[in-house]
Amino acid sequence: MKKTFLILGAVVIFMASFSKADLTKEKTVVAIATVTSHAAFQSNPGEKLINKSDCLGCHNKTNKIIGPAYVEIAKKYPATEKNINMLADKIIKGGTGVWGNMPMTAHATLKKDDAKLMVKYILSLKKK
Repeated sequence: MKKTFLILGAVVIFMASFSKADLTKEKTVVAIATVTSHAAFQSNPGEKLINKSDCLGCHNKTNKIIGPAYVEIAKKYPATEKNINMLADKIIKGGTGVWGNMPMTAHATLKKDDAKLMVKYILSLKKK
């Protein structure tokens, strides 16, 4: 009887050692899959800046809210260095009259390079 319990205990320990290894492999696979899926949804730096700002209160990617939709802006302005600089300045200084009477709020604390990243993202939405 003692031999039976001893053998049974050894078998249980032996089996448990294999299940731990499998569990570790499963965790590794899940971790790799999670990292891969997050990387697939990582957004453009300009888009990240827009999402962190107050832009979404007046603008939307595809629909006009208070200001024009980003795709409408992209349709109107070719992605030239001149337009990128002009639109970045407009974001920083504010403006009115191009898209209607509603003024766009100035964003004086925004860095020019960040505003340019935002504009480049918006102009990249142009449908070909």
